[in-house]
This record gives sequence, C-alpha cells and structure tokens, in this order.
Amino acid sequence: MEPTAPPPHLTLAHLSDVHFGRISDERVVGALVDEVNDADLDLVVVSGDLTQRARRNEFKAARAMLDAFGPPVIVVPGNHDVRAWWHNPFDRLWRSSKRYRKYISEDVTPQFAADGLAAFGLNSAHGWTIKGGRIRPEHVDEMEAFFGRQPDDAFRVLTVHHHLLLLDGLGNHDISRGARLALEAAQSARVDLVLCGHLHTSHVAPVELAPAGDAGRGHRLVIASAGTATSNRGRGTDRGVNFYNWIEIGADQFSVCERQFDPDTGRFETERTTTFDRDTTGRG
Repeated sequence: MEPTAPPPHLTLAHLSDVHFGRISDERVVGALVDEVNDADLDLVVVSGDLTQRARRNEFKAARAMLDAFGPPVIVVPGNHDVRAWWHNPFDRLWRSSKRYRKYISEDVTPQFAADGLAAFGLNSAHGWTIKGGRIRPEHVDEMEAFFGRQPDDAFRVLTVHHHLLLLDGLGNHDISRGARLALEAAQSARVDLVLCGHLHTSHVAPVELAPAGDAGRGHRLVIASAGTATSNRGRGTDRGVNFYNWIEIGADQFSVCERQFDPDTGRFETERTTTFDRDTTGRG
C-alpha cells in the first residue's frame, strides 16, 4: 500500500459572488456550508457580492450563511453589496455600504493571522464607481503594514472583489482603479495568493511580476478567481455552474482545487486541481 501523504498544514475555502436573491438551487447553500463544516478548515474567505441588489432580506440571508460556518471567516464587499444608483443616488454616493456594515461587518479591510497564515481583505467596492472597483491608497498602506508585521515564512493571502490586472485567460474584463498600486504593494509584501471574484468564472493562473529595479528575478504570485458559488449568474463556459475554491497549503507547495456543484448529487465535486511551488524569493 502506498504511504499516506502527510496532511496539509493549512486549508482554506474561498467563495465569491454568492448573490442571495439569485440562488441557483435550493440545496447549494446547504451543501456548501456542510462541506466547509465537515472539514478541519483554518479559514473561509468570501470575496464579495453576497447580495444581488443590496436588499435587507438578501443581507440577512448572507448573514445567516456566514454565521453557519464553523471556521473563522473574513469577507470583503463587492459592487452588488453597495446601494444601486436608481434606489437612492445620495445613498449610493455617501452611504453606499451602510447595509453591508449593518448586516455583515463594519470592517471592510478584515485581517486574519494564525500560525503560518496571514490574510488581508482589500475593499474595492465604492459608491463612486459604476461596475468596476476602486482601491483607496490608505487601504493599501494598511495592507502593507499588516503583512510587514507577519513572520517571513507565513503564507500570505490577499482577497479583493475586483481584479488587479488583466488575465489573458479571462478575455477583456474590469480592472479596479488603484489596482497598480495595490499590485505593487502585494509584490513588495511577498503575497503568495490573490483571491478574487466579480467575473463569475473560475480561473487559476500564476503571474510573474517584474522585479523591483534590476536585481533578481520577479516575484511569482497566483491569482484564483472564483466562479459564482451559489447563484445562477455564471458566465461564459461557467454559465449555469457553481464553483468555489478549496486551497491546501503545505511547507513547500500549495494547491487550488476548483469544486463544482453537481445538481444530480446535490454535492460539490472536484473539477480540477492546480499545484504550485511556494515562491520563497526574498524571504528571510
């Protein structure tokens, strides 16, 4: 018999674009909660768009889902979690995240640190934008300070709703305003993994960032864009499909497993798994 591989040091679940108000299958939320709670996870990361129209009942349903998770959770808002222009232009401009803060969290730049893991959430959802996002410089400063306090060997995770750069595999898509500043800060902070959503398409890609100055090679980080975890708003090849990411982190490698909901069984099944060596360039 083949020897059993040692268990991963850390396990995360990453879900995005839940969109209460447009749930695809009455079983999918329960299946997701059960799968998360049946495993020994270290953290659940939610990268925005908990609601479809930022309505109170949608936020209450999202709050119930978050409360049902056993592991710790960090969550950032998405553009659907701010008030729509046509509901109330004043609220959209000046109190866009009022309901998110009431029902989900006052903290739009959440942080989590434990042995071997450091995770930070950037807010890219603001009332002054339409569909794309915007990242504020002060939030980037907060991110840099957070990662600067972490041990050199910590696995570093950044979550944000919108994308920080154009990925060829996703075609033409939105890039958050302020993305370049955030991406440069992520490179400087030696972020290992960026978790995002917004596009409703499951996609995992390594990105080699150019080195600062002329010294050494660039820093490689991985971007995992989650599909819609529970809604009927999938796009492209993921139309009508629900995905979330299961992430296992070891001492030398980590893997992103894309889990797809199967309506025939009412369960999530592994669609594909991508494994990467950890990039220790520049670590102490």
